[in-house]
Amino acid sequence: MNKLIMMFAIGFGLGRSKVMPGTIGCLIGLPIGWLVMQIDALIIQIIINLFLVFLALFICERAEKLIGGKDPQCIVADEYLTLSIVIIGLNSPLFLITGFIFHRIFDIVKPFPINKLQNLSGGLGVVADDLVASIFAWICNLILFFIFSSLGV
Repeated sequence: MNKLIMMFAIGFGLGRSKVMPGTIGCLIGLPIGWLVMQIDALIIQIIINLFLVFLALFICERAEKLIGGKDPQCIVADEYLTLSIVIIGLNSPLFLITGFIFHRIFDIVKPFPINKLQNLSGGLGVVADDLVASIFAWICNLILFFIFSSLGV
C-alpha cells in the first residue's frame, strides 16, 4: 500500500524532476481536467473535484509521513489532483491551458492567503495552498470567459 501511495504522491516519478517538479508533476492534471471538462453536469464536476481534493489530502498526508519533513517537493499529487478545479463550468480546452498557467503562477508566487496555508500541518498543509491556487485560477478563468463572451470570441 505504501508503494502505491508513493507512486501517486510523486506523480509516477514526475515529482522527482530536477527542474520545476511541481509544474512537471502538475502536467498529470491536464488529462484529468480534460476528462472532467467532458462532463456537462456542473454538479458532477463539483463532486468529482471534491473527491479529488479528498484523495489528495489522503495521499499527501500519508506520503509526507513516509518521506518525512514538511511538504517535500517531490509530492505533486496536491498539484495535479487540484488542477481540474480551474475548469469547473467551462468547456473549452483553452481554459484548461490558461487555468494550468494561472494555477502554476499562484502556486509559485503564493500571494496572500496562499502563503499562510502552508503553515498548516499534515496533508492539509500540503494541499490547501494548491486548492486555493486552483480556486484563484478558476476565478481568473471565469473573468477570461466573460471577457471573451462579451467580445463575441
